[in-house]
Amino acid sequence: MDELRAADWRVGVATNGAVDIQRAKLRATGISERVDGVFVSEEADVRKPQTRHFALAAARCGTVLGVGGWMVGDNPVNDIGGGRSAGLSTIWIDNGRSWPPHVPGPDHVVPHARAAIDLLLLHSSYHTRATT
Repeated sequence: MDELRAADWRVGVATNGAVDIQRAKLRATGISERVDGVFVSEEADVRKPQTRHFALAAARCGTVLGVGGWMVGDNPVNDIGGGRSAGLSTIWIDNGRSWPPHVPGPDHVVPHARAAIDLLLLHSSYHTRATT
């Protein structure tokens, strides 16, 4: 996450659950200090895969949907389906699992979080070269 932020990415967490539990997890893992914003569903009674959840998470990062954002996650419906519905590009972390046949696929599939970070860094490098 530090590498993404150093490459001018805004990094956020969009999670379903209870505020106290989710924020405690983020503090315990050190993630809360490495992201620009966190949105937990209980804060506004809106859950992934609802588009509003992603809009509120983007706002916590100081941005809005529709400006080239990405959703990285491991849940085909909540993360990938919700991200796609919100207009985000998607990366599914498969953790060795097969994609469910009845669900529209993600833009990219990677085996673990490090691979997702590498893909995003590669994407930002390509985007910088293509626009300069």
